[in-house]
Amino acid sequence: MSVLSSHDKAVLACVFNPNLPIEDAEIDVELQDQEEETANTISSKKMEIQAVTMVEKGNFTEGLNMLNRAVETAPNRPSLYNNRAYVYQYLRRFEDAFNDLTIAIELCTNQHQKTLCQAYCQRGILHKRAGRKELAKADFDKASALGSKFAKSQLVELNPYAALCNQMLRHVIDILKENRS
Repeated sequence: MSVLSSHDKAVLACVFNPNLPIEDAEIDVELQDQEEETANTISSKKMEIQAVTMVEKGNFTEGLNMLNRAVETAPNRPSLYNNRAYVYQYLRRFEDAFNDLTIAIELCTNQHQKTLCQAYCQRGILHKRAGRKELAKADFDKASALGSKFAKSQLVELNPYAALCNQMLRHVIDILKENRS
């Protein structure tokens, strides 16, 4: 059996996963945040990790309180606002989440590409949830440019022509599957 090229793999991925756009399978950006290590940054990172652990265990209020303390310690760290926005969403405090995401995006610099990408994705979801499709598209477009496959899939989903094309492609694939059985 021959080895598939990256182009062939991308085409097959598109056929079997029509909600994702065609792209070169080898392009996979690993974004990182790089911050200056100050006493406040180190302290806030420790609190942030504790908060995430609390939230993962279902202790949303305690996690939120810890993130609030971390924000007080290092108010210019965008990841704190991004993570707090996750907690606000779990608590269905969507306006607070939106506000924190906007702050996170404003605070991001070239050293905060991972947080910037995540914040745009989260804010895009909030826009989409509120029916603000054009604003959602704008945020997903920015996250997509940073390498987010999730954002790319959301852009396809928000595009009515792509959705129709994907629906037709799924229908054809279903027919082909039925004929093979």
